Amino acid sequence: MIVRKLVFALGYRYRLHDGKLPGKPDLVFAGKRKVIFVHGCYWHRHNCKYGKVMPQTRKKFWEEKLAGNKERDKKNVRELKKLGWDVLIIWECETKDTLISEKLVEKINGFLKP
Repeated sequence: MIVRKLVFALGYRYRLHDGKLPGKPDLVFAGKRKVIFVHGCYWHRHNCKYGKVMPQTRKKFWEEKLAGNKERDKKNVRELKKLGWDVLIIWECETKDTLISEKLVEKINGFLKP
């Protein structure tokens, strides 16, 4: 929700979770042929302190599950790029802090401006 509110406040309009696109991107800017995914660090294995946590029970199951998520993400990005879409991934940890939010505004503007 943080990213959605931020993008809206910056004046951009978008569609949510277009099921016709690989990976059902979180925000779709059809006119610009750009999409944004907002990934949870744990579920998508970001290289931060949140993404490095591994459950201690059923370890094999979780390793396979989380590795599968990461591979699926790569595949979806490749497919989107083949279809002519630009892709931005925003990580959950990038939305945690107000100083980081300023960087996030720059990152989003840099991606969405023509």
